[in-house]
Amino acid sequence: MKKSMDDYQIINNIRKLRFFHEEMTQKELAQRVGVTRQTIISLEKGKYSPSLELAFKIALVFDMPIGKVFSFDLKETGS
Repeated sequence: MKKSMDDYQIINNIRKLRFFHEEMTQKELAQRVGVTRQTIISLEKGKYSPSLELAFKIALVFDMPIGKVFSFDLKETGS
């Protein structure tokens, strides 16, 4: 069956990257990129998709290419 754009979601590695960057807190990351801690929480849970600008800022904080922080993958199904 052909996949549609609705079958995909933005996946991120923010939580893992924070851990490997001296266990950076959500608050610290939020301050460094100019958003609230709640925004970082929502991003990590996959409940919020970042703007392109925010995605680049987060990638810069971790000194990684944006594709190592975010990806656009098929949604997991419950079956």
